[in-house]
Amino acid sequence: MRSKAAQAAPERMMVNADIQRLGYQPQASYQLDVEVFSVSDLRHRAKEQLRLTHRYEFHTLVCVTQGKCSQMVDFKSVSCAPGSLLVLRAGQAHNYGRDEAWDGWNVLFRPEFVVPVAATSHDLKRARDLERLPEHMVLSGPELRKVTELLEQMREDTLIEAPQADVHALLRHQLHTLLARLIILQGRRQAQEPLASPASQRFKRFYQLVEERFAQWHHVADYAGELGYTEKTLARAVMASMGMSAKVFIATRIALEAKRLLVHTDLSVVSIAEKLGFDEPTNFSKFFKREAGCTPLEFRRRQTSF
Repeated sequence: MRSKAAQAAPERMMVNADIQRLGYQPQASYQLDVEVFSVSDLRHRAKEQLRLTHRYEFHTLVCVTQGKCSQMVDFKSVSCAPGSLLVLRAGQAHNYGRDEAWDGWNVLFRPEFVVPVAATSHDLKRARDLERLPEHMVLSGPELRKVTELLEQMREDTLIEAPQADVHALLRHQLHTLLARLIILQGRRQAQEPLASPASQRFKRFYQLVEERFAQWHHVADYAGELGYTEKTLARAVMASMGMSAKVFIATRIALEAKRLLVHTDLSVVSIAEKLGFDEPTNFSKFFKREAGCTPLEFRRRQTSF
């Protein structure tokens, strides 16, 4: 006779499989490639799902209009208040958090929706600009009102009774208007910042190289050699920009990818260790425990048991 734990295992596996990835799945009657709805609406129709961590296969904008909350983006807590706008790219892990005394707007859209079939160079530039927006923007009162008005109009226009192609065209223009406004706001803020110092320029090159090579290169010397800096010069640049050592920065990026793979794939610890460039699974487990405070399997169980 199977134990209760064994009997419950298939159910847990189904839950875990469900939260690995979340595709763009509007309600059956909804045929558009962009959705706009309030957080309160989402809470009403999918309260339990709201508590889970998902890895989206679509882009999402979350704009907080009332109250305060802490949301999780790639396992990092982001404190939000009215004016907070999260820009979540496809592939990122996100959790709305457990706070309920807040509201705001969600905009969900397929990555390809930003670029129409007959794409112009301007459309392609807009898609690239989306990638350059920060993960967390804070809008002023007037900026929040403008963005809210745009979102309310988009929501209203999703309900227009018209040929789907025409509604898609309208919503795409509105989405471009929204993204253009956010890009202008971000550009103004960057223009007001001091010119990038040599140290910040070095860090930017280092950051880009880490994103490309973190699974193969685990040592500061590898990056310093490729970039043509001494290890001390690189260490000073990273410390000035991030307040941490270059070694810690690299380890943090590897640990983040390990967390993503543990929660959002069925890969074994051995396969993840190999994928992230560790010669031995035991070395990976020791590394992960040092970075996360628990073993890889413990982390996987905790994240998939909510």
